[in-house]
Amino acid sequence: MTSKRALLTLALVGSALTLHAQHRPTPAARAKPTTAKADPAMAASLTRGAVVYKNVCITCHMADGGGVPNMNPPLIKTEYVLGDKTRLSHIVLAGLAEPIEIDGNDYKQHMPAQAYLTDQQVADVLTYVRNQFGNKASAVQVAEVKAVRATLPK
Repeated sequence: MTSKRALLTLALVGSALTLHAQHRPTPAARAKPTTAKADPAMAASLTRGAVVYKNVCITCHMADGGGVPNMNPPLIKTEYVLGDKTRLSHIVLAGLAEPIEIDGNDYKQHMPAQAYLTDQQVADVLTYVRNQFGNKASAVQVAEVKAVRATLPK
C-alpha cells in the first residue's frame, strides 16, 4: 500500500510540474521590451551625482529638491535647472549672491560657490538634478563645466 501511495504521489507531483512548465512564459515572453538601451555612462553619472547631491546640496535644496520657501529655491521643473547648462554650471561654481525669482517666489539665501568640486562632480550632480525630482533634461558634460570654470576669475 505504501508503494502505491508513493507512486501516486510521484505521479501527481510529476503532473503538476508538467502543467507548471506548460504555463510558464517562454524566455522571449518574459523579457522586458527594450525600446532603447540604457546609457551606462548616464547611469554612472546619475549614481555619482546622487552621492554629490547627498553630500553637498541636500541641506539647502532638501531630499525632494523642493528647497526652502523664501530661502533656497526648488530644483523641480524650473527654468534654471532645465534651461541653460552654462548658467547652471556657473551658479554651482561661482555661487549666487543676489535674490532670484522662480515661479513668482523670491529666494534670498546666498548660495556659496562650490568651486572645490571637480569638473566631473559638478557635471554629475547637475546631470542628477536635471534628471531627478520629475525633471528630464540632457546630461551636463565635463567639458561644459570645464569651459565655464575657465571663465571664472582666479
